[in-house]
Amino acid sequence: MGPLFLCKRMSTGENLQTTKDKAKVLLEPLLEAQGYELVDMEYRQEFGRYILRLFIDKPGGVNLEDCVHLTGVIGPFLDVEDVVPQEYNLEVSSPGLNRPLTKPQHFAQVLGQKIRLKARKPLSQPSKRVLKGRLVGVNEAAIELDVEATGRVWIAFSEIAKANLEYEF
Repeated sequence: MGPLFLCKRMSTGENLQTTKDKAKVLLEPLLEAQGYELVDMEYRQEFGRYILRLFIDKPGGVNLEDCVHLTGVIGPFLDVEDVVPQEYNLEVSSPGLNRPLTKPQHFAQVLGQKIRLKARKPLSQPSKRVLKGRLVGVNEAAIELDVEATGRVWIAFSEIAKANLEYEF
């Protein structure tokens, strides 16, 4: 995990998703201008504290110096833009071995590898929302997953709540 940056804010009652969406719109171009990709973002309350967690990547990977540098850039930027209405901790980190898959190009990059996904609603009988399998196809609208127990299934991106690479040791 990356370093922490503490920012003080008063609560304004904005919900977590709205704050996350605002932060994403502002941070994606900022990170891209510096040569990074915003892979994923979480904004949640954990143990009574708000956490804004950014997962970043760049060609060749991310190291601790990247996370420290970006924490120093992003924290003040978010303060000036007044995006986060409460006191929060900022965490900047690499996506890790089981990296989140949030964009069609992320799925294309791991074609042939095992992934785990959680669907927005049950996909099959018996009702399953969590599937694991080998990614065997990707197009602009969906992925094809070879699930060990049930075979191949196409899943639209709009039906995927969360997906991660399942790193094979």
